[in-house]
Amino acid sequence: MKPNSGTLVINIMNGGKAEAYEGVYQCTARNERGAAISNNIVIRPSRSPLWTKEKLEPNQVREGDSLVLHCRPPVGLPPPIIFWMDNAFQRLPQSERVSQGLNGDLYFSNVQPEDTREDYICYARFNHTQTIQQKQPISVKVFSMDSLNDTIAANLSDTDIYGAKPVTERQPILLTPTGSTSTKVELRGNVLLLECIAAGLPTPVIHWIKEGGELPANRTFFENFKKTLKIIDVSEADSGNYKCIARNILGSAHHVISVTVKAAPYWITAPRNLVLSPGEDGTLICRANGNPKPNISWLANGVPIAIAPEDPSRKVDGDTIIFSHVQERSSAVYQCNASNEYGYLLANAFVNVLAEPPRILTPANKLYQVIADSPALLDCAYFGSPKPEIEWFKGVKGSILRGSEYVFHDNGTLEIPVAQKDSTGTYTCVARNELGKIQNEVQLEVKDPTMIIKQPEYKVIQRYGQVSFECIIKHDSTLLPTVIWLKDNDELPDDERFLVGKDNLTIMNVTDKDDGTYTCIVNTTLDSVSASAVLTVVAAPPTPAIIYARPNPPFDLELTGQLERSVELSWIPGDENNSPITNFVIEYEDGLHEPGVWNYQTEVPGTQTTVQLKLSPYVNYSFRVIAVNEIGRSQPSEPSEQYLTKSANPDENPSNVQGIGSEPDNLVITWESLKGFQSNGPGLQYKVSWRQKDVDDEWTSVIVANVSKYIVSGTPTFVPYEIKVQALNDLGYAPEPSEVIGHSGEDLPMVAPGNVQVHVINSTLAKVHWDPVPLKTVRGHLQGYKVYYWKVQSLSRRSRRHVEKKILTFRGNKTFGMLPGLEPYSSYKLNVRVVNGKGEGPASPDKVFKTPEGVPSSPSFLKITNPTLDSLTLEWGSPTHPNGVLTSYILKFQPINNTHELGPLVEIRIPANESSLILKNLNYSTRYKFYFNAQTSVGSGNQITEEAVTIMDEGKEDWKKEIVNGSRSFFVLKGLTPGTAYKVRVGAEGLSGFRSSEDVFETGPAMASRQVDIATQGWFIGLMCAVALLILILLIVCFIRRNKGGKYPVKEKEDAHADPEIQPMKEDDGTFGEYSDAEDHKPLKKGSRTPSDRTVKKEDSDDSLVDYGEGVNGQFNEDGSFIGQYSGKKEKEPAEGNESSEAPSPVNAMNSFV
Repeated sequence: MKPNSGTLVINIMNGGKAEAYEGVYQCTARNERGAAISNNIVIRPSRSPLWTKEKLEPNQVREGDSLVLHCRPPVGLPPPIIFWMDNAFQRLPQSERVSQGLNGDLYFSNVQPEDTREDYICYARFNHTQTIQQKQPISVKVFSMDSLNDTIAANLSDTDIYGAKPVTERQPILLTPTGSTSTKVELRGNVLLLECIAAGLPTPVIHWIKEGGELPANRTFFENFKKTLKIIDVSEADSGNYKCIARNILGSAHHVISVTVKAAPYWITAPRNLVLSPGEDGTLICRANGNPKPNISWLANGVPIAIAPEDPSRKVDGDTIIFSHVQERSSAVYQCNASNEYGYLLANAFVNVLAEPPRILTPANKLYQVIADSPALLDCAYFGSPKPEIEWFKGVKGSILRGSEYVFHDNGTLEIPVAQKDSTGTYTCVARNELGKIQNEVQLEVKDPTMIIKQPEYKVIQRYGQVSFECIIKHDSTLLPTVIWLKDNDELPDDERFLVGKDNLTIMNVTDKDDGTYTCIVNTTLDSVSASAVLTVVAAPPTPAIIYARPNPPFDLELTGQLERSVELSWIPGDENNSPITNFVIEYEDGLHEPGVWNYQTEVPGTQTTVQLKLSPYVNYSFRVIAVNEIGRSQPSEPSEQYLTKSANPDENPSNVQGIGSEPDNLVITWESLKGFQSNGPGLQYKVSWRQKDVDDEWTSVIVANVSKYIVSGTPTFVPYEIKVQALNDLGYAPEPSEVIGHSGEDLPMVAPGNVQVHVINSTLAKVHWDPVPLKTVRGHLQGYKVYYWKVQSLSRRSRRHVEKKILTFRGNKTFGMLPGLEPYSSYKLNVRVVNGKGEGPASPDKVFKTPEGVPSSPSFLKITNPTLDSLTLEWGSPTHPNGVLTSYILKFQPINNTHELGPLVEIRIPANESSLILKNLNYSTRYKFYFNAQTSVGSGNQITEEAVTIMDEGKEDWKKEIVNGSRSFFVLKGLTPGTAYKVRVGAEGLSGFRSSEDVFETGPAMASRQVDIATQGWFIGLMCAVALLILILLIVCFIRRNKGGKYPVKEKEDAHADPEIQPMKEDDGTFGEYSDAEDHKPLKKGSRTPSDRTVKKEDSDDSLVDYGEGVNGQFNEDGSFIGQYSGKKEKEPAEGNESSEAPSPVNAMNSFV
């Protein structure tokens, strides 16, 4: 047993057999006042026996026949869950034709050829032991009529008559249950399951009815293709005959199941604790119901009362114990046991005989402050046994307070419904019983109400003008008021144009945005008042200006046709001031209940000047009228004459009735009180009634004064109550109120969730499961479950740290939740608690789980030092979060040339225990880029990168020297190579000798030029000269041949080898003719000349100049010569790294040349 606890722990994890602890356990808690006992707790070990071996014969059935495959699972504790699967562990499909019964057997209403298979396997899953047992596979072979006829024909002669009958349809017959009737007994509150499975062809359809009644709505469900009728939360009213009907096109069959609902005992009135003083009387009542009716027996301190020590003040009368003139020695714990053949109830009730003089718990001289004309509540919390009587006095020697102007509450509180200035003073509370008397003084101060005596008024202001609202207040001198201004119920704009003074608000340079409602709010520690006014911003009027303003107030108000519940009001409208009146607002004042307060009554169109008003009883009415136009509201009219209506019974009852317990043993009934005019007469009171729901108790009622709360004490914890509150006055009661359901106070949950299991999904996510707690142990409204989890330690570092618990809340009756954001490779603990409106229940035992490894974070740093000609030293720090066991480091590096192109990538794997590395055989004066990350068995983490440069080879480069004036402190080095490391030495020579210092730096990368001035290239100049010389020679030859009238050799060849596809040169425009086919529509042939648009297409010639221009079309100048740039290679080289493969275009070359 746990120390300082009544919890008994049975642990068989370290040895022992569960069977050794099988039995019935009961806990007894005892002290000098008595002994309480718990319910019996039965412990039985779970069992999952093996299937008995049996020889299963193959089932050979004819198509259309019915078939039942029996499962007959071994008897386990608790019973197993049955399901049918095949060899591939796939569930066998079920339908209206094939389905599993409640006993686990597999029923075929009619078999089909596709039902043939050899792997019908019944499985039994024992959830408590987490084991699954498998029955031997069952073979089913279905013979179709066609195959059967072929078999018969092969074995008979031609003269024999043969042939099996075709598949015949059959009317339904019931496979289960058998016979025409059966019986079923179920317990109250359980789930009733009734099953009917029928054979037949076509497959029968099942229907259910209840003879002589209807199936219960909202509790009836059909399962297993309507073969199973399910009724939840059954009661005695569900007893009766239930008929299942199986029907197909050939007929029907039916079965009647007679259901009897029995009931284990359940409470009507459980015994409650009693606190009595010596000499008092009391009773313990223990009432329970059940079927059969339970037997009531009593125990005293765990001993049957018949053999318990005698107590002359005690008398047992069936389900009641009567106490008379008890003494202190009568204190004991009584147990009531209500039992029948289906179960029992056990309840403990403590009878505490206590003699205590009065004590007052309210602090002495407590100060209460209220505003005049509001209620004042003066507390006098007390304790004593017998229960003290409470009396209140005003002043030290004043007389006892009585009368209707005071309300005395059962908890000792004195209420003054309407406190006045003369109510200020000292009040004395006296508590007395036969053992003594005690008194306590409290102070009451009644303050003057805060009032706005000069309210802000409606303003119409022209744009860019200035406007001011006043708010002058009057308040009690002992209260410090604060004034807040709002615009349209929000804070004032943050604008310097708004100036808030002591009693006014000024707006400078008014704009259209300032249009709206401005409210002045005055707050003190005891009250708050406010007043509002509308600001309308208008444009400057034209000349002459038409003044638009609010209408003048109506006048000459007159009441006529006075009746008990109505009156007619008429008036004369005032001047509308150039803006038509749109409507009239009628307000009323109740001079009897709320003098000085004007309330909205109704409104009518602006064309109407009379209205019939509905009235309430017992109200002293005055009316006023306000006219409204587009500019705003007029000032109210002068009030009409007063009209007092007659008293009557209340027309309505309080609204928003609620019952919510504030403590585990009380019920706080609250409601919204009727307003003064709703009372319909003097003497407004309330009749508060309550009774426990679902218990045959009479209503308990009490009449209270005009309050809004009543507390019922001594209630059981969190039970439903029916509540109603009815208004009444001196003339009678309001109509019967409707009932509402409330609950007595909640208490903390009693038990922790059980069977907490954790399933780790990945290195940062886990899923937690738990069994829901029984609802009766929640003892309140179930809010949900809270999971507390925290990291115990990292499995890779083995170092503990400050435990930071995290909490996740899962609303409602959930039984699982996800835990995100876990750290990989760590040990965690968690527990689960149920939450109700009162708070959290006890925590479940801590559950330990571990997260698997994950990928590590990046190394904490990578530092590159000691550069030499061919080596660099790398140093690094291990990852801040290894998230597992590091297996190695991965280093990748590659050189970077002057134009930031990346060279080949080299990868090195480094043992995890290393923290530095010297890279050798590197190129001198070269920049390298390094990529570095860590690895676990799961994978690689994030990498970090660094760059470094090896130093220049001093042996291969000569020093260059520049003489600098000794007065200078800088020198600009020119003509350096981009992206190259240089060593610089600065020396000073003087009388003391020569001193110098060195440093290494690297020049920036070269900027790639996208355009080269081709005109400055020597080869291009030579090429152009050669082309010009050739053209000059060609022109001279053409000129000579033309003058001679002869033909140049090309022309002779063309004439000698005439080709019908070649056209002569056009001489009319001086251009070369285009080569084409005879029809002038065919595409150019391979090897043909350049088309007239002077472009060279790659697909037209294998030796096109385009191949040299890298995809840029060649262009001709005016004399037809080609201007371009030869790249020096026939095919493009593939680009490497980031190097640009784009050569200068011929267009650019042309621009440069020109």
